[in-house]
Amino acid sequence: MFAEKMVELGSKRSTIREIFEFGNKRAAQVGRENIFDFSLGNPNVPAPKSVSDTIVRLVKEEDAAALHGYTSAQGDAMVRNRIAKSLNEIHGTHFTGDNLYMTVGAAASLCVCFKALAQEGDEFIAFAPYFPEYKVFAEGVGAKFVVVPADPDSFQINFAAFEKQLTSKTKAVVVNSPNNPTGVVYSEETILKLVKLLKEKSQEYGHPIYLISDEPYREIVFDGVGVPYLTQYYDNTFVCYSYSKSLSMPGERIGYIVVPDEMEGAKEAYAAVCGAGRVLGYVCAPALFQRVASECAGQTSDVAVYQKNRDLLYHALVSMGYSCVKPEGAFYLFPRSLEPDAYAFCEKAKSLDLLLVPGDDFDCPGHVRIAYCVKTEMIERSLAAFEKLAAMYR
Repeated sequence: MFAEKMVELGSKRSTIREIFEFGNKRAAQVGRENIFDFSLGNPNVPAPKSVSDTIVRLVKEEDAAALHGYTSAQGDAMVRNRIAKSLNEIHGTHFTGDNLYMTVGAAASLCVCFKALAQEGDEFIAFAPYFPEYKVFAEGVGAKFVVVPADPDSFQINFAAFEKQLTSKTKAVVVNSPNNPTGVVYSEETILKLVKLLKEKSQEYGHPIYLISDEPYREIVFDGVGVPYLTQYYDNTFVCYSYSKSLSMPGERIGYIVVPDEMEGAKEAYAAVCGAGRVLGYVCAPALFQRVASECAGQTSDVAVYQKNRDLLYHALVSMGYSCVKPEGAFYLFPRSLEPDAYAFCEKAKSLDLLLVPGDDFDCPGHVRIAYCVKTEMIERSLAAFEKLAAMYR
């Protein structure tokens, strides 16, 4: 009676959500203060005061019918122009509002791009470890999802494996930097090598291979690390952005897609994005938060809190014997599990009410994700549990 795949997807939550719900049940039994929940990438740093101030001012001063009414399908023109101006000031680009399509967060941005691009037989490539929903999004539009194995020593791109995965069927490559779940930022050297290969293969195959850059963590970087803005390196780049992390408002579901003028067939590409938004029902992103995003564009929550958490947790775990590539951004650690079976390792962690996510779900077995976007004092209280967990393997 119903689409079997949709029933399957809707009947089982992701492992991340399952662990989060387990934590809620345990909190009811033993108290929230006794649960060390590192499962969910939900920002704990408050939104900048300017966000709430802007909401209050708009609601008080703006015409309610206009503020809460429909905008153009691709987003309010004033909003898109303001955000384009902000991007130009930050990145030295030359976008206008006509290069932007407002979306219901980065997930919608990705789904729209996949739908805009996918034709029968197309393949989309992602680099492990990757956000698990990429596979759902790609297969949801009828494309084949191809995974490049990780380089666990650096979590930069494994180019030897990548080149073997590229074929004439490759339509697009998805990159996520700063990365969920590793926190790694792709270096400029990595990006230059990536775009050189894509240009060569595009020419060889006689059609463009697109880049889809998933950027919800762009501003969350540490130690002065820079994140290359990919439209400046590769013309055929779609940028998928969300304000969920930078402005700490994931529940408001607001983001955008950038389609640069330099893209091959840019007008058709933008039309395809609009058409995909129409088919998927993603027209007219939330009107109020379009305005809020445009007026707070370029601002961020207090990133220093995440750096403090990273430093505290990373140095503590390394001193206990855990092995981990030091993250340069986002708010995740991705250490090796202390046994090959990360699921078994996470079950042992559960016995200490320490909630971690196995790396298998990110297509990177033998690792676990630790989301440190939590209160610093919870990290401090959790260190004894991490030490007990490590002691089980000594």
